Amino acid sequence: MRLSELSERSGVSTATIKYYLREGLLPPGRRISATTADYEEAHLRRLRLVRTLLQVGGLSVATAGKVLRHMDDDSLGMTIRLGAAMWALPHPSAPDAGEEDEALATARREVDRLLDDVGWESARELATVNPDHTSLVEAVASLIRLGYPWNAEMMTPYARMMHQVAVHDLDFTETYPSETEQVEAAVAATVLLEPILRAMHRIAQQEETVRRYGIT
Repeated sequence: MRLSELSERSGVSTATIKYYLREGLLPPGRRISATTADYEEAHLRRLRLVRTLLQVGGLSVATAGKVLRHMDDDSLGMTIRLGAAMWALPHPSAPDAGEEDEALATARREVDRLLDDVGWESARELATVNPDHTSLVEAVASLIRLGYPWNAEMMTPYARMMHQVAVHDLDFTETYPSETEQVEAAVAATVLLEPILRAMHRIAQQEETVRRYGIT
């Protein structure tokens, strides 16, 4: 398809598509003349993903480019390729732990014990470079400072439920035929499913509150 058709089918202006091409967010089309290129369905799919990253995920162009470069690096194995793309996504701001204190040290021990209890060996090995591990430790430390004694036993049921969510996530991505499509689907699902899961969690809490205590 020509650029005009790509624009029409995607709902993205030709000027914006050209900008994405210049920034490397969209791979170049197959050149058929000095001024014309041909684009495929893969370009349309990628363009929709770019719009999701920028508009729904709130990523900057630079961050989106970093995510996409990791996704496109087929010299990497699937685990590293997907993990690098996920880690490049923005992470929620964790509470500022400040200097090391007893709460932070306790939180780190409890999170490590949690990872051991649920058998998340790779997460244990990658803890020092995984921003999600840092966010988890600092959030647990903040709860401890507030007087809520969160420990491995309290976190284990949540971790087991999250494992089942991860299984469903990867089952979904594996319905796509190529590794590139699978990585794209995984990143899109991360951007889109997290707000869905957060909303469902809050709705479930509301429902359980009403069930236990009534509406009044």
